[in-house]
Amino acid sequence: MPLPPAPSKRAALLAPDAYSLRAAEEPLDLNPVLEPSVPVAPATPAGSAPKGNGRGRKPSTTAASARAEVPKAPVRPPAPVVAKAPEVRQPVPEGPVEPRAPVAPVASNRRRTASKAGNGPARLFVLDTNVLLHDPMSLFRFEEHDIFLPMIVLEELDGHKKGMTEVARNGRQTSRTLDALVAQQGGDMAKGLKLSATGHQSARGLLFFQTEPLDNALPSSLPQGKADNQILGVVHALRERHPQREVILVSKDINMRVKARALGLAAEDYQNDKTLDDGELLYAGALALPQDFWTRQSKTIESWQSGSHTFYRVSGPAVGQFYINQFVYFEAPGEPSLYARVTEIRDKTAVLKTLKDYTHLKNAVWGVTSRNREQNFALNLLMDPEIDFVTLAGTAGTGKTLMALASGLTQVLDDRRYTEIIMTRATVSVGEDIGFLPGTEEEKMGPWMGALDDNLEFLAKGDGGNAGEWGRAATNELIRSRIKVKSMNFMRGRTFMNRYVIIDEAQNLTPKQMKTLITRAGPGTKIICMGNLAQIDTPYLTEGSSGLTYAVDRFKGWPHGGHITLARGERSRLADFASEVL
Repeated sequence: MPLPPAPSKRAALLAPDAYSLRAAEEPLDLNPVLEPSVPVAPATPAGSAPKGNGRGRKPSTTAASARAEVPKAPVRPPAPVVAKAPEVRQPVPEGPVEPRAPVAPVASNRRRTASKAGNGPARLFVLDTNVLLHDPMSLFRFEEHDIFLPMIVLEELDGHKKGMTEVARNGRQTSRTLDALVAQQGGDMAKGLKLSATGHQSARGLLFFQTEPLDNALPSSLPQGKADNQILGVVHALRERHPQREVILVSKDINMRVKARALGLAAEDYQNDKTLDDGELLYAGALALPQDFWTRQSKTIESWQSGSHTFYRVSGPAVGQFYINQFVYFEAPGEPSLYARVTEIRDKTAVLKTLKDYTHLKNAVWGVTSRNREQNFALNLLMDPEIDFVTLAGTAGTGKTLMALASGLTQVLDDRRYTEIIMTRATVSVGEDIGFLPGTEEEKMGPWMGALDDNLEFLAKGDGGNAGEWGRAATNELIRSRIKVKSMNFMRGRTFMNRYVIIDEAQNLTPKQMKTLITRAGPGTKIICMGNLAQIDTPYLTEGSSGLTYAVDRFKGWPHGGHITLARGERSRLADFASEVL
């Protein structure tokens, strides 16, 4: 039955109750604006206007008589239900199917308030087992869209529940979540289970289980007993059963996604674990001010002195790009340079604080001076007692470990700000595993801490001057006594108080491992995470899903955290050239 023109043009003006599937059960009141649209069809009695306004579907008795085979009451409800709601969602008799095409625009309004896209019904995502084993909370990451779990996925989950690995733990957590969803009061698997029933209000869709065999028409060349092919068959059958809905397979398996697309099925990667789609978008921690910055600020700038630092209060469009503890710099030929840190942002104004110059020898940190602009920014973060969390990213040879160790030794031995240095790293090997290592925890971590030994050797040699053999030995012994090497495997439940914690090779950590380590910090503890996102050795981890990327993105703008990306290598000309061309 064709729709009247008024509701299709002014759908936004309908009352919220008009979008409900139960609209046929009770009369609804529309906004007064739509009243003139009712008499579009031939003469309708005034008394029948409220009844016809339920959906704007029955403007006249003439339109109703054209479908004499259908009773007058059921004309309204079947159309939206059959048009856009799948059979697994609403067990409505499949009688009047013919109105599907013309009623599609109205049926899509049902989820328009919840959907960001706003065009069409909620999509149906079929999850592969590896998505649930990768992220047990993935069930609640699809907002208003619905989720379908094939029976073979539940079988595979059951096969992965045993063991102490991360995969086994995620499998057990997923099983507990599914059990809680199934046990919700009033839940019906045939109609779909509300994902928000367990308290996750952002998940507004429904969860469907495969409760009956689904016929699939996959090529006979695909082995039917393989789990991946069975899931592909379920996706194909759902697409055939619900052509009006978008059915999408979500899998972390690249080959499975390729096979799905080869069969003409929609397939996507699970993107929620990725902080960034592109590593180029990572927050750098430093921002170059435009060349006309000072000319624009000449009338409104305010400055004052406090100790050895100068403060500037600036305004303008550039303030919208600032984050707290972000470094800004101004470099122009013939003009004085400015290197500052954003300490305060209020409305459209920001306060900039000049930095301490660690390029000068008088400000050397354990004999180490910065050799470029980014290293100076990093040392200002590392030496600031108000900064509790620092992330350093950069290519090989940019001085991350050396600056972190030099700052730690100065603040532990000279300033006595912290009691000791604790160093750990992800024990992910570049090549094949060499097997078990003998000795205590610290001795087992020894081979992984070659970078620590190399930098300590450099720092000890530079600090002692001409102290002689005994002096250097005493210095080395003192330094070693204040540095503890710990394994990440035994961090759970610990609390570090007044410690200087260095997490090396943090790019090999998952977001969950990163959270575990950072939450070990107690009062007076400072944590430094360092890594090179171009050298990720952990399988299934990318630049976008690395724990280092996750920490940098979540901590930007926090008043007690800072980040800087080191750009220029200072190790040697050979290392710099190799980083560029290899």
